[in-house]
Amino acid sequence: DPDMPFVPSIPEDQFILVEEGDPAVIPCRTSDPEAQVTLVNSLDKPVYALYDTKQGFIGNFPAGSYTCKTMIQGVEFKSDEFLIYIIRATSQLPVEIEALKTVYKTGETIVVTCVVFDNEVVNLQWNYPGKVKEKGLIKLDDIKVPSQKLVYTLTIPEASVKDTGDYECTARHATKEVKENKKVVITVHDKGFVHLEPQFSPLEAVNLHEVKNFVVDVQ
Repeated sequence: DPDMPFVPSIPEDQFILVEEGDPAVIPCRTSDPEAQVTLVNSLDKPVYALYDTKQGFIGNFPAGSYTCKTMIQGVEFKSDEFLIYIIRATSQLPVEIEALKTVYKTGETIVVTCVVFDNEVVNLQWNYPGKVKEKGLIKLDDIKVPSQKLVYTLTIPEASVKDTGDYECTARHATKEVKENKKVVITVHDKGFVHLEPQFSPLEAVNLHEVKNFVVDVQ
């Protein structure tokens, strides 16, 4: 098609996530397999890489913006802009789940944290008793120093007995078929309680100047 030498790309193809050190494909494909195509960066400088008419340019590219160019009967055409993002990711998916405490009473705020290490982009899902009713707030902190970690915090305000159960986070790798899940069990009581076990009788006798200890076990 001389009026559209580059095959139209969908928005999902224009954002390219690449793990550190891995090759990427910039998918600017031409409708004419004989067309001469040039790849340029954001400074409009040529970038040299292998070109496959069925895939596009293949190579190890720095993060940034890239565009393809071609000439048709003396007229220059440009492809859509492609953005490459370099992400830190490991083949493993180290995940930890943390809860400040696992026993609460009604009205308190439950806080559970799921931490993903050494990976910048993951898909993370929570499963917990109040999820169906959309009870809970989720916050993400992306920490890069001193090491990379994603901290997902689930907060359940005004907890009730119905919030008792399993709190599970499942992390999925952005580019590989790898997933990891962790679980913690949270218990919510209707009210607080203290159980006392005195180690003495209701009535005790003490001699003059005698030192006597009164022991109580508290749970």
